Amino acid sequence: MELKKPTTPANPQVLNFGDTAVAFAHRTDQELKDAKLLFGFINRPLLNKIGSAIGAFAIKWKLPFAERITMQTVYKQFVGGRTLLEVEEAAEKLNQLNVSCALDYGAEGKNNETAYNTTMTECIRAIEFASQHANVPIVTTKISGLASDDLLLAVSAGKVLSADDEKSYRAVAKRLDSLCHVASEKGVQLYIDAEESWIQPAIDKVVNNAMLRYNKGRAVVCSTYQLYRHDRYDALVEQHNICRSGGVILGAKLVRGAYMEKERARAKEMGYPSPINPDKATSDAEYNKAVAYCLDNIETIDFVNASHNELSVQLMLAGMQTRAIDKSHKHVLFCQLYGMSDNITFKLAAEGYRVAKYLPYGPVADVVPYLVRRAQENTSIAGEMGRELGLVIKELERRKSEV
Repeated sequence: MELKKPTTPANPQVLNFGDTAVAFAHRTDQELKDAKLLFGFINRPLLNKIGSAIGAFAIKWKLPFAERITMQTVYKQFVGGRTLLEVEEAAEKLNQLNVSCALDYGAEGKNNETAYNTTMTECIRAIEFASQHANVPIVTTKISGLASDDLLLAVSAGKVLSADDEKSYRAVAKRLDSLCHVASEKGVQLYIDAEESWIQPAIDKVVNNAMLRYNKGRAVVCSTYQLYRHDRYDALVEQHNICRSGGVILGAKLVRGAYMEKERARAKEMGYPSPINPDKATSDAEYNKAVAYCLDNIETIDFVNASHNELSVQLMLAGMQTRAIDKSHKHVLFCQLYGMSDNITFKLAAEGYRVAKYLPYGPVADVVPYLVRRAQENTSIAGEMGRELGLVIKELERRKSEV
């Protein structure tokens, strides 16, 4: 007789994510006022676009006011610090609230061998730092930080590589292997971010090989699945089957995605079908299906629900309850970006769930491309900044009424 799978209600309300007193208990009145101004600005697409362009230009050309303004606005809200020493302070504050950190050296937009080696070295330093701090169990990186976009594109397209390109691709695998080896030795997890669809196959190749080598007994290496793509649920299932056949744990980070507008524009320009789901409802359904799949296979999948979507989080909480999965299960983690969705993060932490903040860090000039991309992505998510702004205003009004 076939066992009936546990079901999850369509619209569960397991926790109250509107509790701003819990969400912002760690924020001063002035910090909330600053956040209100920032989210209000980002919530206006035209101003956001103009401001991002001006900010990137000012930082690039080292205009005297640029770094100071950036530090006091978007950098303060979304970045943990310029150095690991500064990150330590941010990590400790999170630790006091039972929230872990996923460290990310946020430098983007570099494309040369020196930069790749610098990224690898910085990532190793981050892994060593994480191993010395109990609430920093994760370090994240991008394969594009270790390889040229042209090389990743050629490999993904199945082109015949030149001898030099073959050598370069082996160097990419070697850099990743070095990071995985250190992470394995130090007891740290290494999350590999997903990137644009046209270079993702090359990324999948090296990351999947790394999982088969290092994920014996525990998930050292975790791949990222962007569920706004119509093919990534199938990729998740396929890789899980490969991992099970190889006797290893699948490491999976589930996200909706981060390059939607760019993906659609390129597909239209080059005349191929867009890899993005036709609408948000489809992406939501794919995401929630992936969460359910991971919960159904929790002993062989170590995964993180890296969502800012309250319904997806509530569905997962309900799914954990119906499957009798403990809040502290070692294969279950929730994660949100530093400076965003504090109403989700700190409520989960207060209720005893395993939760982390994705914490980028690095020099201001190097992190600006990340900040610009983050600001642009957020405006493409309907209601995201409006929700953040509304929560901040709600908390400021609550505090005012208590005076």
